[in-house]
Amino acid sequence: MQLSPIAMISPAFPFAESHYYRSKMGDQLKKQFAILSNWYDPAELSKHKLMSHTWESDLAKNIAFDVERPLNIDPGYMSMTKLVLASTKNREHRIYLRDGIYAEVTLAFRDQQWQSLPWTYPDYQREDFRVFFHAGRKHLAKNVASTLRNREVSPFKDMDSEHE
Repeated sequence: MQLSPIAMISPAFPFAESHYYRSKMGDQLKKQFAILSNWYDPAELSKHKLMSHTWESDLAKNIAFDVERPLNIDPGYMSMTKLVLASTKNREHRIYLRDGIYAEVTLAFRDQQWQSLPWTYPDYQREDFRVFFHAGRKHLAKNVASTLRNREVSPFKDMDSEHE
């Protein structure tokens, strides 16, 4: 599977908000985000979550580590209005996609800032995460503007012709 090149990568943030992964991953966890260069098709989210499990498993089997699970990859996508993450855990606020994979809107962009929701994990409520996501959203906005500028046909052409 070919993914887009990375446009932005966050610092390696310390992950101390939860001890959920400690038994399998150790206690010096870091979390890092990558924003890809090209458009992402949300319909691919479940496929990418399943592929991330394969990558995690292959890494753990093929390289000796001091921990049972050396890597946790959580695919997601950002739109202008939301940050969506994939999960294998079913909860009341998650939407089933396919093959045991669910989607969750983790952050919403309202009033010119990323805002948490009642179920947003504590680490995603951190200001340093939000600063990175704000920069990611600016990158996305430039891509959207560039795409609209480069279109030969107005994105509103069909709507305009209905009223003529």
